[in-house]
Amino acid sequence: MTIDFPTNSLTPLRQLNSLSTTRAVSARIPTEYGEFELVYYSNTHDDKAHLAFYMGDVGTGENILVRLHSECLTGDVFGSLRCDCGEQLNRSLQLIAEKGQGIVVYLRQEGRGIGLLQKIRAYNLQDEGHDTVDANLLLGHQADERDYTVAVRILEDLGIKSVRLITNNPAKISSLEAAGIKVNDRVELDNFANPENSRYLLTKAQRMNHLLPLTNAPPLTTKSDPHKSQSAD
Repeated sequence: MTIDFPTNSLTPLRQLNSLSTTRAVSARIPTEYGEFELVYYSNTHDDKAHLAFYMGDVGTGENILVRLHSECLTGDVFGSLRCDCGEQLNRSLQLIAEKGQGIVVYLRQEGRGIGLLQKIRAYNLQDEGHDTVDANLLLGHQADERDYTVAVRILEDLGIKSVRLITNNPAKISSLEAAGIKVNDRVELDNFANPENSRYLLTKAQRMNHLLPLTNAPPLTTKSDPHKSQSAD
């Protein structure tokens, strides 16, 4: 039995009318994929270090290859197989390098916005049999608490008017469109499935509407929760 949750309970542009960003500093970063420019942004909502990591001349502002990537320390840095975040980031950098132009907006929204501490607690709940959505709900969080307002402001600062968005998440597409940044195309990311993350990916597809090629997968079954009524509030 799974825990019901409202898929539209949080708007991914909650700070659009109040948040602003400031470009603080930038530096050249040579990588295995080529040379990027790293830009540090401060903002009026939190003290987190949101970043733009771009290659080439993006000043044209039109049809720019873009990835909105939420921080995942375990996947991006430690190579965790519990998710596909690290593979998605690396693939995005490869696609940008192949094009010679593009932007990764790196958002400090660990654990779909619940933070690293709660994310680790959610991992323990997942090991007890709950899926990634129910684990968040049992901890008193929404299934996804991310807000893409900072990403919108960063893209605006870089002069971006339309994008080819590297994503499997329709919420990112609708967020940019709602803010006036046209999404001309969705660039699909590969299905980076492995035995450790297959259930996680299935949950994202079946419960969070991510556009993953898992349409023939069996229905999810999750551990029944004796505290369901409390967690659903």
